[in-house]
Amino acid sequence: MSGERFLRQVDPEKMRRMEGRPVVEIIGVPMDLGGNRRGVDMGPSGIRYSGLVAKLSEIGFRVRDRGNIRVADPDEGLARHAYKKVDAERMFTRPRAHNVTEIVRACEELASVVAEIARAGNIPLVLGGDHSMAMGTLAGLARAGKRPGVIWIDAHGDINTPETTPSGNVHGMPFAVALGLAGDPFPADLRGTTGGDRGVLLGLRDVDPGERDNIKKAGVTALTMADIDRLGMGPAMEKAIAVAGKGDGIHLSLDMDALDPDEAPGVGTPVRGGLTYREAQLAMEMLAASGKLRSVEIAEVNPILDESNRTAALAVELVASALGETIL
Repeated sequence: MSGERFLRQVDPEKMRRMEGRPVVEIIGVPMDLGGNRRGVDMGPSGIRYSGLVAKLSEIGFRVRDRGNIRVADPDEGLARHAYKKVDAERMFTRPRAHNVTEIVRACEELASVVAEIARAGNIPLVLGGDHSMAMGTLAGLARAGKRPGVIWIDAHGDINTPETTPSGNVHGMPFAVALGLAGDPFPADLRGTTGGDRGVLLGLRDVDPGERDNIKKAGVTALTMADIDRLGMGPAMEKAIAVAGKGDGIHLSLDMDALDPDEAPGVGTPVRGGLTYREAQLAMEMLAASGKLRSVEIAEVNPILDESNRTAALAVELVASALGETIL
């Protein structure tokens, strides 16, 4: 007996409520090309293993899991860590955007899937994978005619361009691409998919020098951990929702390294002094209460570095809270 048939037999009222809500459609992006450490390509599996579909069904959503988009592994030779010769002394310089060809291809594929989901009026839930995938998520929403505000919860700004990046890691560039700050090698249809006037960076505590200038240039509202310490998470989220709410709904882009490593150890770039469990839960609960959340992505879960999959399990809890799970 299918789960839907069972619900119809035992709880027809719950089934009617579910049918009146948008379907949550899950897409996995098993990609770790954007950073230096392997393992976040296993993030979608870790999150699914932690009971994501069962939890969303429990809180009253119909769920469709579309599986994963295809992402080439660096060892296949399709996504290359290339180096460029610059002089006769055999000195080499790193490229400005590592693995960009395969990252862009994967993001284009993701954008097509997200656009289809958004056009149907459903909720895209994107599981990562490194944060470079966000270029594809936001491009897909734009292709569907959506220009959401963005609440980007992250320890890092992810707003470097190929000119400002100190590392060449593309997972540090997706917000810059979406805001239209970055040009080549990123194609035009991935750029400028949201605006700085409706963009919020929340939980910042590790920002590169060039990113500081890019935040000002884009007009993004930046709320650092120091701001959260001073204001409290409630007022900080009220401000974030007010800014992002100017858009066509709100897109949540949650990097799990926004949380303190004591809460979420399974991330590739942990930074001490992050969000507590309750601060993160309050942020999600306030987003749900706003009624403006339209799409979600969870980035940078790394099961290799985790402890008993607890970071993925926490990701499931936070998604459930953002989509309306309450204590009472």
